[in-house]
Amino acid sequence: MRFVALAAVIAFAAPARADTGDDSSRGADKGTLGVGIILGEPTGITAKLYIKDDQAIQAAIGSAFIGGGFQLHADYVFHPYILQTRDSFVLPVYVGPGLRLIDYTSGRDSNAFAIGLRAVGGLLFDFKTVPLDAFIEVAGVLEYEFMAGTGAGVRLNAGAGVRYYF
Repeated sequence: MRFVALAAVIAFAAPARADTGDDSSRGADKGTLGVGIILGEPTGITAKLYIKDDQAIQAAIGSAFIGGGFQLHADYVFHPYILQTRDSFVLPVYVGPGLRLIDYTSGRDSNAFAIGLRAVGGLLFDFKTVPLDAFIEVAGVLEYEFMAGTGAGVRLNAGAGVRYYF
């Protein structure tokens, strides 16, 4: 229950209004906040808030099926390169640091909590004519698991999803 409360605080801690700068590459009618689904590790709900045209905070909360548990992560991403620009979409690459919290369930009587640093990289299909984006990403996680004898470890997250912008 404490994990869910912490997730709610982090999810709603973003600023109410963001300075987006020049939105010409993202489309004039697209908002700064996108909400959608992510499939992979984790599978759940994702959100992205643009702070500037090339910088954003993205987060996801959901089930970690491979790791076996409930995961929350947030990343500060930069969009340093645009691979392609068309009339209907922009194709930027994004990278950035992040933080992951996970409550592992590794058996009927055994649970463990872990906190980790993420390094994420992905490809974004940012549509100009509709308020949607689609993405695919991979993140390396250096984590510390709070369970007797477990300690530090390296994990991998990968996912794909879609978001609708308001």
